[in-house]
Amino acid sequence: MPEVLDLFTELAAIPSPPGEERAVADVVASYLRDCALEVDEDDAGERIGATAGNLYTRLEPTAPGTPIFLCAHLDTVPPTGPIDPVVDDDGVVRNAAGTILGADDKAAVAVMLEATRRVLSERRRHAGIELLFTPKEEVGLVGASAFDESRLSARHGFVYDQAAPIGDVILGAPYSQSLQVTFQGRASHAGMHPEEGRNAIAAAARAIADLRLGQVDDHSTANVGVIHGGVAPNIVAERCMFVAEARSHDERRLADLVQEMLESISFAAETSDCRVDVESRKSYRGYRFKRDDDVVRFATQAIARSGHEVRFVLSGGGADANVFNERGLQCLNLANGMIDIHTPDERIAVSDLEAMVDVTLALVDAALA
Repeated sequence: MPEVLDLFTELAAIPSPPGEERAVADVVASYLRDCALEVDEDDAGERIGATAGNLYTRLEPTAPGTPIFLCAHLDTVPPTGPIDPVVDDDGVVRNAAGTILGADDKAAVAVMLEATRRVLSERRRHAGIELLFTPKEEVGLVGASAFDESRLSARHGFVYDQAAPIGDVILGAPYSQSLQVTFQGRASHAGMHPEEGRNAIAAAARAIADLRLGQVDDHSTANVGVIHGGVAPNIVAERCMFVAEARSHDERRLADLVQEMLESISFAAETSDCRVDVESRKSYRGYRFKRDDDVVRFATQAIARSGHEVRFVLSGGGADANVFNERGLQCLNLANGMIDIHTPDERIAVSDLEAMVDVTLALVDAALA
């Protein structure tokens, strides 16, 4: 088996839902120490409720040029069963146990580690490489947000966190805002005194039915992803909570969309004679690159030199790149060949794992003076 495949399957087999990254972080740290690198783990784990913090290491430059950092997250969406990575006859890695594979984002972790090992073992010239592995990305980029970016010498970075063919360069990602909505009604016996109750579930349903969800316009989406409420079928529900989000590549359009959602929620509360509390918070800020930005030029050169077609696209998802771009760095998200992430059909081709190692080494070369 190629070394990157061996490493990836080892990492993928370790469950690491958000906040429970300790076991996989230990494997990553051990791998880096075997490469004679010092690994630092910050105190983010304690601050964000995770079993591991951010792992950071650096390779001192051996040649002039532009230092770069590489970032990948250690967590996955929660698996619903065991993880048993296998390679099928077509050379594709899948989970034989019927839940997620965890290529998002352990494929990137394995690729970055293998590329680093090769830089060191082959004594490749580089202008400085820093590695960062974050926890709790899947629940709001929490680990990256807790990392002190002033520790990075590099001002240009790359994440591989886009489920698309190799060659896709993500020039922009959306702004995102979440809404936690809690309707408070009045409980009563549903069979004996229903008129005395105020049904919070019905109020929430009315609000959700009035929201524009899915692809709202060319650049904006909205979704309701979580809902909880009620106690028993014979009790008029006193409380119901749901969590919604809105995303847009246009910050002003996002503000308008969120305001529209808030008005629908308020109207549902008034007409249902319920109280509603809404906790609205920014999930992350969007960004947009130009094709002649340095970080895009490095990626374009690396992808082309590795034999892939370059395609410039916008993403509907957020990644750790959003955090670093908001803080003034240039951090570019690149597709790495993952398919059907967050589903039992999640998979990645062995050839794409190997190809992304080549792309990473080409990025190192592109950053040389």
